[in-house]
Amino acid sequence: MEAYRNLSDNSGVELYEIGVDYIVVKFKNSNYAYHYTYRKPGVHDVEEMKNLAEAGRGLCSYINQNVRNNFERREKL
Repeated sequence: MEAYRNLSDNSGVELYEIGVDYIVVKFKNSNYAYHYTYRKPGVHDVEEMKNLAEAGRGLCSYINQNVRNNFERREKL
């Protein structure tokens, strides 16, 4: 996983991993990785999350406002 740049300096996102049809996000103070896929929450949300992750800004806000717990699965780290 790659460190989230956190350009706004107040994000809850710590790490992320981007694949062809998914993004995995690890939040600070969490022992879980959350898998968001084209299946759930869907292509539009996953592609937007990928763009925000690469930009280093807005990913946590987007998740909180748009997808919340609509993830494919959660993996204990």
